Amino acid sequence: MGLFWTIVLLVVALAVTWRYLGSYMEAVFEGRVHFLAWAERPVYSLLGTGPENEQTWKRYAGSMIVFSAVVMGITYLILRIQGSLPLNPQHLGAVPQALSFNTAASFVTNTNWQNYGGETTMSYFSQIGALTMEQFVSPIIGIAVAIAMVRGFSRRNSPTIGNFWVDMTRGLLYIVFPIAFLAGLVFVGQGAVQTLAGAVSVHDTLNGVTQTIPRGPIGFMEAIKQLGNNGGGFLDQNSATPFENPTGLTNWLSIYLLLAIPFSLTYTFGKMVGSIRHGAALLGAMVVIFGCWVAFTSYAEHTNNPAVAAAGVHSTVGNTEGKEVRFGDTTTALFGVASTQTSTGSADASYDSFTPMGGFGLLTGMMLGEVTPGGSGSGLYTILIYAIIAVFIGGLMIGRTPEYLGKKIQAKEVKLAGLGALVMPIVVLVVTAVAVSIHAGRAGPLNSGPHGFTEILYALTSQGNNNGSAFGGLTGNTAFYNVIGAVDMLLGRVAIMIPALALGGVLAAKNVVPAGLGTFRTDNTMFIGLVIGVILIIGGLTFFPAVSLGPIVEQLSHGKFF
Repeated sequence: MGLFWTIVLLVVALAVTWRYLGSYMEAVFEGRVHFLAWAERPVYSLLGTGPENEQTWKRYAGSMIVFSAVVMGITYLILRIQGSLPLNPQHLGAVPQALSFNTAASFVTNTNWQNYGGETTMSYFSQIGALTMEQFVSPIIGIAVAIAMVRGFSRRNSPTIGNFWVDMTRGLLYIVFPIAFLAGLVFVGQGAVQTLAGAVSVHDTLNGVTQTIPRGPIGFMEAIKQLGNNGGGFLDQNSATPFENPTGLTNWLSIYLLLAIPFSLTYTFGKMVGSIRHGAALLGAMVVIFGCWVAFTSYAEHTNNPAVAAAGVHSTVGNTEGKEVRFGDTTTALFGVASTQTSTGSADASYDSFTPMGGFGLLTGMMLGEVTPGGSGSGLYTILIYAIIAVFIGGLMIGRTPEYLGKKIQAKEVKLAGLGALVMPIVVLVVTAVAVSIHAGRAGPLNSGPHGFTEILYALTSQGNNNGSAFGGLTGNTAFYNVIGAVDMLLGRVAIMIPALALGGVLAAKNVVPAGLGTFRTDNTMFIGLVIGVILIIGGLTFFPAVSLGPIVEQLSHGKFF
């Protein structure tokens, strides 16, 4: 199936999903879905809480941090003692301390950056009881924070923004568990491996070689990997291997799953604030940027790789280096853009083998803050931060106090939004500067020059944006990159969530100001353009100098831009 029909079917499926999944999620988090109440009640009893026990934004944030810390600690412990735990047919020992710390931080932050080969490092127990468990809870943490922030716009004079434990429970029971189970059946039915039997040895009688083929509980992990915008695969080759991604259908389903929840949350937002048009406006901004990046990257990958052309090899089918021939160059580019503009990070090809401008498309998609559509929850609360900045700019242009959905945007809200928008670029650029300034950081890339710099910049941008995709070519499993990467991921997650929740709390306490003739509209084409402009300007001003030293100068070194 070519790129055109892949996109057509994807658009139709996502349009239906946007309407119905978005509406369903609003009903779930507003407490109108009860068919699993029998499963909810024991959880609330155990935690000593319930829907009636709402929290201020500070208590909500505290609960989120405590829960994340506990889950991260459990994961770290399992990895350190996996040699003494069951379901270990490979007889693997403990995961080293720095790698365990990096991996635990990676999966709890929805990053799923992997400095290891899953089949040679993690036991089945670690894959199921630690990593897959985190792949279920980490996207719901992000969705819960987004919903809490949205309540700030939908409520009036309210000191609370919901209950973290209730939002987590409902999100898991009603959204993630059932959808992931159904998707897992498709993956396994298409041929994704699902077994606890261990690896199998195959002897080739033609050449006398014996090959050990890793197996495991892969298929159902693949479903939550994509649905939850996690991206961490069971096998080292991720979605490029047929054991995880066996057919064209599973490749298309992977792209659909990783876009479904982030796009649908804009409809959830519109339903909760009582204006579907406002949700559609955010969706419009997401779609415009996403579509432009797909077109740009697909075109770049449909041209010859300049390094291959310089060697005298000219292709008529695009840049096929490092790609699965099952999927082709343009569909692979679509997968890559969808993966890097969400917080998924899964890959069905080697991104290190993309053309310089193809790699530029993947890298800059993350640098925009992953808001088009972004990760599960994280995309919504981040684009709302940009929307607040856009409203502030719009208010300055018309000479009125900025308002968004009837809530006045004043100094406190603008400061929090500014912090939320700038914390990721600051973290990424600082840790990148550290990495290129010391020997331990410069020893990581396998290539020199601008391509080697891109390998460092991509890795730390991926981790700081909680994406997790690997450009390749970087030796990341060192003490330096394990520790600095973990810090990068934790700050990239929590340092944006806190301002988002604070904005929700501040806005919830405000009353609604009636719209007047001079009110700046925030549900029309002009506002969509303003939000897009804010996203591009902030991303461009903060990252263009760094990108110029990497993929741009590498492309220009071959004598032309395309």
